[in-house]
Amino acid sequence: MEATNEAILGWTRVGVLLLGLGWAAWMDHKDRRVANEHWIVWAKPAIFIWALDLMVQGADWTIYLTAAAVVAYASVSVFGRPTLGDAIRGSWMDRSFLLWYLAGAIGVVAGALEYQSTTPMDVLLNEGDPMGMLWWKTASLFSVILLIDLAWRLRLLHGGADAKALMWVTLLFPSWATVPLPMSGMGDGVVVALPVSIALLIWGGLAFLFIPFVMLGLNIKRGSIKRFGDLRLAWHASMMSIEDVPQRHVWLLTSTMALPSGETRVVHSTRAPRTTPTDKELDTDLEELRSLGVDKVWVSHKMPLLVFLFPAVLPLVLFGDPTTLLMHFIG
Repeated sequence: MEATNEAILGWTRVGVLLLGLGWAAWMDHKDRRVANEHWIVWAKPAIFIWALDLMVQGADWTIYLTAAAVVAYASVSVFGRPTLGDAIRGSWMDRSFLLWYLAGAIGVVAGALEYQSTTPMDVLLNEGDPMGMLWWKTASLFSVILLIDLAWRLRLLHGGADAKALMWVTLLFPSWATVPLPMSGMGDGVVVALPVSIALLIWGGLAFLFIPFVMLGLNIKRGSIKRFGDLRLAWHASMMSIEDVPQRHVWLLTSTMALPSGETRVVHSTRAPRTTPTDKELDTDLEELRSLGVDKVWVSHKMPLLVFLFPAVLPLVLFGDPTTLLMHFIG
């Protein structure tokens, strides 16, 4: 493989992706939390490499400021939104961010005026002015960040760390031209492809399809399936000692129900609760189960998305966009 500037920057990006996402996945698996400081630290190499990439492509100041505006939009998920009131009251952070937003806005407007002769169709067909196409590709990242932000706020992405990770990947890989793709035919006749971060999300989501088979196999091996009704739970849940539940990242599916006759019986829910119960509520539920002689319960494991996104880096880098790959197979 020829050691071009694009190849060096591409594989450097892959290294940063593996380190930053792998570390985040470990923290999410261990503590179910990834601190904002993690994304602040790993945003620095992502932005630095992006700036080098733009320099290699000969970007002008409007493209640099448009990229800065994209970074500013993504930073809201970590720092929050600055307010004019706080800036007036002397908050230097709010003042700095508002100046950052102003500079980015100037870059977006100036770029739109400078490259108005280049259209999005020119970008899709790769037939426009190189700088105009580069500006459009940079500005289009606003829509990617917006999509991820909306998915987070609409609870389609349940974890804030998941949304921040995808925004970070968007900054690290602003286009498919920045992905090495040693085993992919992308670029040969491909007109439209999903953004890199969304493609990573799809590759990670495909891993969830194997969970039912893995869980069912484990429950059969452990002997947790003792009656036909257990199959309702065995494909997505597992049995655990009641004493281990408070120390594990799980949702309790076994509970008690009072019958009209006054009898209390043990029941098993097939769905995790809509809201995670407090520690006090969980202790109360466990105590009721212990009083009925229950020593093992069905639980649903809290599986963080980042744990699935990390191994999805491999097919992403090797094969590219899964939807484009599917279209190639279909013909």
